[in-house]
Amino acid sequence: MGSRLEGQVAIVTGAGRGIGRSVAKLLAEEGASVVVNDLGGGVDGEGDSSTPADQVVEEIRSAGGTAVANHDSVAEFDSAARIVQTALDNFGRVDVLNHVAGILRDRMIFNMTEGEWDEVLQVHLYGAFNMVRNVVPHMINQRYGRIVLFSSGSGLGASGQANYATAKEGMVGFARALSRELDEFGISVNAVYPGGATRMTETIPESTTQLRQQQRGAAASAAAGGGQMATQGAPIQGPPEARDAENNAPKAVYLSSEAGGSITGQVIGVSGWPMTLYSPRHVAKSIHKNGRWTLDELDDLMPVSLGAGLVNPVPPAEPRQ
Repeated sequence: MGSRLEGQVAIVTGAGRGIGRSVAKLLAEEGASVVVNDLGGGVDGEGDSSTPADQVVEEIRSAGGTAVANHDSVAEFDSAARIVQTALDNFGRVDVLNHVAGILRDRMIFNMTEGEWDEVLQVHLYGAFNMVRNVVPHMINQRYGRIVLFSSGSGLGASGQANYATAKEGMVGFARALSRELDEFGISVNAVYPGGATRMTETIPESTTQLRQQQRGAAASAAAGGGQMATQGAPIQGPPEARDAENNAPKAVYLSSEAGGSITGQVIGVSGWPMTLYSPRHVAKSIHKNGRWTLDELDDLMPVSLGAGLVNPVPPAEPRQ
């Protein structure tokens, strides 16, 4: 047992399985009292069960840690408030929030229903707001807090995941905005790109995996030809244990610690064995004139300026018949 979070109280959403479970257990090992939140539903968000959260609590207690279970949904504001209240009722404060909870409704955009779009955003992006909005007043009052939002590299663009990518990259903008608002109160906010072998990754169809690999390979080849780095992250490399979901936990827990507060408003990759820092968006190239552009001018200049050597997410291909 460590002591980096001794006396602190942490909430971990989606902590009944996979990445969330490993984060909750390591927080407890470092001395935190943990609210293990999990609705207990399937990967698609359907159903509910108290068993996953209860089992993690039992594992933490058996190892000498302190934890309580909560089975409320993050997707509604009032139920998210009950998650925070569980921390207050049992431990009197809340210092750390790790929002890991998520679902999948993978579809190509031409097959996606409005419900599949809404449900994914409701859990990931609205869930992030619901949890943060309910927890932040308490952190402000105590002038201390650590918030880690579990985004995804899929936010950089992943075929078949327009809903998921939108929600996850929205969380990045949310984290960056919050870091500016909350820094004066001693609250750090970061987004992480996790990864590993989990229930969610196991549900991705092989056809979708192959398509993404083809697109990633084509983009990497185009980038190499132009002397640029590919924009898409590669799958986790290394032996099978490199894909273990528990590899995410030490990095997320570091960001949840007092020492981790020196980092805020960042996107950190935590999948596999590396820990990576993603650069914020910045202007890569610019063209300028003293006046409004004409389309004729852009026709002439774009191919030799902004468009020169540009690596698109999917290089040109023959249209589908």
